[in-house]
Amino acid sequence: MRFIFPLLILIPLLLMLYFGKETFYIEDSLTEAPSYDYHFVLITEEVGNQYWRLIEKGAKDAAADHNIYLEYIGPKISDTEERLATLDRMIAAGVDGIMTKGMNDETFIQLVHKASEQNIPVATVDTDYEKSGRKFYVGTNNYLAGYLAGENLIENTSGEQKVAVIIGLSTAQNQMERLEGFKDAISSSDRIELIAVSESNITELGAAQATYRLLKVHPEITAIFGISALDGIGIVKGVEEMQPRQKPYVIAFDILPETLEAIEEGLIDVTVAQYPEEMGKLAVEQMLAIKNKQKVESIHYTSTGIVDASHVVHGELIVPPKEGAFP
Repeated sequence: MRFIFPLLILIPLLLMLYFGKETFYIEDSLTEAPSYDYHFVLITEEVGNQYWRLIEKGAKDAAADHNIYLEYIGPKISDTEERLATLDRMIAAGVDGIMTKGMNDETFIQLVHKASEQNIPVATVDTDYEKSGRKFYVGTNNYLAGYLAGENLIENTSGEQKVAVIIGLSTAQNQMERLEGFKDAISSSDRIELIAVSESNITELGAAQATYRLLKVHPEITAIFGISALDGIGIVKGVEEMQPRQKPYVIAFDILPETLEAIEEGLIDVTVAQYPEEMGKLAVEQMLAIKNKQKVESIHYTSTGIVDASHVVHGELIVPPKEGAFP
């Protein structure tokens, strides 16, 4: 009997040790962490934004091709202060290169200078701010993009046109450049009048609300141009809610899947196409060139063109638009 009691204790202990080893088995030698040549950071407008996710995809594809670790980081909701704070943290972390949206802010200039002092190049993507001292810009020629939208409105409408513009943020340089290009283009036609500009705060809901309010106050509106990526779908929803007697001519921006579907359904007439994946890819390649002591140009414009229903089948862009150019 005196041997049974110790066995009752010993057997469960041995079983516990055996199965614990099987469950929590750790290799004798730890797997080595991947070794990368460089650590680049892409600071987004907001992490869930579909447009910036496409920039991220292009950047990550290029990074994978060149043995670069790419970190994608930013605020959940667009917030300049948080983007600036993130930029500061990445400089403190000593990363090898930073790509971000240009910000018309004195703090941004100071941080770009701080990064330069620590041999960390900063590039602007999608939105430039040349005065900041950034190494280069990759993105759309935003003035040209707006100009193309204005040209399209002239070419595809007749008679007097009362136009409203939905702008993402009036403080964003790229948005203002698009608006300026649009205004310059339509100024060549005395039958087209810009009667209102409203902000969407770069959200679909904001664009829908702005559209509803504009149509309520200005029922004479015959055309609406949405300047940021989510404005087009928001405009569609605002028009559906207000149900004007005649559907306005709608010009959107970007080629997000929902925008292409709306074009195919006739809810959006055209969109100004820009290529965010191309931006991300080119930004990483140019940043790598800097790290390899190569000279890079300060501005790299990516493709821009007009997409209409002839370019879209089953929600897919099948025919690339002709790239726009000034007349």
